[in-house]
Amino acid sequence: MAKRSTGADRVPDDGSHKRALAPVRPGLAGERADSVAPHTLDRLIHERMRLGIVSALAVNEVLTFNDLKRLLGATDGNLSVHARKLEDAGYVTCDKSFDGRLPRTEYRITRSGRAALERYLNHMEALIRAMRAR
Repeated sequence: MAKRSTGADRVPDDGSHKRALAPVRPGLAGERADSVAPHTLDRLIHERMRLGIVSALAVNEVLTFNDLKRLLGATDGNLSVHARKLEDAGYVTCDKSFDGRLPRTEYRITRSGRAALERYLNHMEALIRAMRAR
């Protein structure tokens, strides 16, 4: 049976629960800590397995499916689902070929994938700085 809310567990809507955040990246045009709130993170990259895939590809020109599987400790199904999401978003490319009679799947990060990772890392750094400044 679902638990009913009595309203006592709700956060007041008068803004009293929010703190004003100062700018955290002075070198960037008007970027503020509230503009890098956790809820605005790139959810596609933020997921652990997908972050692992794009991070590994950012430092390696190309990795095979088996390389990624071994590096990330992933199962075939888990890796393929997450890699497909990144591929659909245009963050990675997937090339399938044969090495003799054995199938070979290779992944590379795209320019937009690298840019998305850079934005994500900048966002995380800004959040860290904002929290340390408190």
